[in-house]
Amino acid sequence: MDKVSTTGRRLPPVQGTASAEDIAAIVKKLRDTFNTRKTHDINWRMGQLKAMRAMLKEHYREFIDALTYDTGRPLYEAWTGDVFCAQNEIDVAIKGLKKWVRPRPLEPDFGFFPSKAWTVLDPLGVTLVIAPWNYPLELVMNPTVGAIGAGNCVVIKPSEIAPHTSGLVAKYVPQYMDNDAVAVVEGGVAQTTALLAQHFDHIFYTGNGRVGRIVLEAAAKNLTTVNLELGGKCPAFFTKNAKMQVACRRLAWGKFYNNGQTCTAPDYVLVEKSVEQPFLECMAKTIKEFYGDDPQKSEDYGRIVNVHHFRRVVALLKDQQVYVGGRTDESDLYIEPTVLVNVSPDSPLMQEEIFGPVMPVIAVPDLETAIQFVNARPKPLAQCIYTEDRGEERMILERTTAGGVDINTANLHSATPGIPFGGVGPSGMGTYHGKLSFEAFSHRKSVIRQGTWTELVSQAINPPYTKWKWNLAKFLSGTY
Repeated sequence: MDKVSTTGRRLPPVQGTASAEDIAAIVKKLRDTFNTRKTHDINWRMGQLKAMRAMLKEHYREFIDALTYDTGRPLYEAWTGDVFCAQNEIDVAIKGLKKWVRPRPLEPDFGFFPSKAWTVLDPLGVTLVIAPWNYPLELVMNPTVGAIGAGNCVVIKPSEIAPHTSGLVAKYVPQYMDNDAVAVVEGGVAQTTALLAQHFDHIFYTGNGRVGRIVLEAAAKNLTTVNLELGGKCPAFFTKNAKMQVACRRLAWGKFYNNGQTCTAPDYVLVEKSVEQPFLECMAKTIKEFYGDDPQKSEDYGRIVNVHHFRRVVALLKDQQVYVGGRTDESDLYIEPTVLVNVSPDSPLMQEEIFGPVMPVIAVPDLETAIQFVNARPKPLAQCIYTEDRGEERMILERTTAGGVDINTANLHSATPGIPFGGVGPSGMGTYHGKLSFEAFSHRKSVIRQGTWTELVSQAINPPYTKWKWNLAKFLSGTY
């Protein structure tokens, strides 16, 4: 695989061969491994993380080529968006793991003197990672780093919509990692359904809300904990105090990177009316600066992942007023970087996540109106704020809710290993990245040890409950 190929990108999704019985046997094998406590060993965990790092280092070019075939991304975006981010996550875990596993001391209440308390992080058991197609390597690797670092066994389910990447994951993971503790299951709906019928100790799903509900319902049958990394319509606030040229470049990058197929990408822009026209002119200039007069010929501009999603995004353009772009070519899965104006909040465009290179611009009279607009809608996974005014920044932060916020940038909080990433409400539940990935796949177990050299506490709490014990309890509780 040397270059992006139209034929290569249109291969049918992976058709998995694993039956429900095969999948049950895989999960049992991993359960047996976990019960040996093999994966609890810190040296085993470090060895597996280093093996993951070696896999990416030694085969990074194959992964990049696979990513460009599957997603239509430029090579640079395949590298930065998937391989580089996955390597970063592994490096952070290798560096921090020995510190993360240490018991955390606590201070027990004086009433339980003499005692000491602490917490330890136990691995959860056999876990499942279900990855999406938009970043099909990063979103396989990053949760798996947390699962392995925490000492779990893990079943990896790559996206069938990214067949080349899925195939490489299925090929190389068994070569580099412990086959008794890590398994890859390829396939589509049938395999995912069979996996969800198994009893896992934690499920990590990245994708859309519709499937997220199915995952949550399946997990509830076994009271399995979950991370749901979903999406939603992420707003961008563009105020009159934004630094126009810088803000437009960063907003355009965040929107059109990976052809807009990023869960934290700005979905629509709320721009103050007083700067709407300068903003539109600057955005048009920025798009031309990024991708030239004809973005279809640009080697730096991506494509929609498949025909289904192409047609879905094109349908959202119907009856919209185009300011920039708007051209499409189904044979190339190409949608021009597009800016829309005079968008109705009630249009189909504003009812679902676009997940494509289409930027609706909604002019608002002031920042207060923009805040009310966002608060009237489901809580987003991310939001962007473009302003040089710290007062406006605080106002938005204090009066709106989102999974995470990027100020004068886009997508960066979701790409940084040390920064918590996760949704809120309909945009997801649970956070991960860095240490939090490790904790997401762990149970924090509390431990308290009471000394035996004195019976002071026992004498105070054991029957018979005399008057002086009542008085002591009231004193310690602050009742009087």
